[in-house]
Amino acid sequence: MDLNQVMLFTRDFAEGVSFYQSLGLRLIVSSDEAYARFEMPSGSSTLSLHVSEAPEPSETVLYFEVDDVDSTHEALSKKGIRFDSPPTDQPWRWREARFRDPTGNPLCLYHAGPDRRFPPWRLPSAT
Repeated sequence: MDLNQVMLFTRDFAEGVSFYQSLGLRLIVSSDEAYARFEMPSGSSTLSLHVSEAPEPSETVLYFEVDDVDSTHEALSKKGIRFDSPPTDQPWRWREARFRDPTGNPLCLYHAGPDRRFPPWRLPSAT
């Protein structure tokens, strides 16, 4: 099994599409200003937006891995994206910057390198 698709709700179709395009995702499906699907720059997975009258922001955090959190944070900040926290080294050995999409869904830019799948505390049975 591979995780390939995540769907979020949005209140404003145009605003949501514009926001995710500004992150570098490529719009591949757009249907009646109610549903949009984006492909990640790597082409390995997709993210969808579905319009809902009054969606509650998700509490699930979407993580977008980048090679350089600081330069990506700077580039997105210049596009007007506001961050809740600047790039910060975490005790779990990841560098993260937190922000939200226009609906309030929590997002995180991060870089973990091999520590994402192979942290020093990985279970011996998982090797």
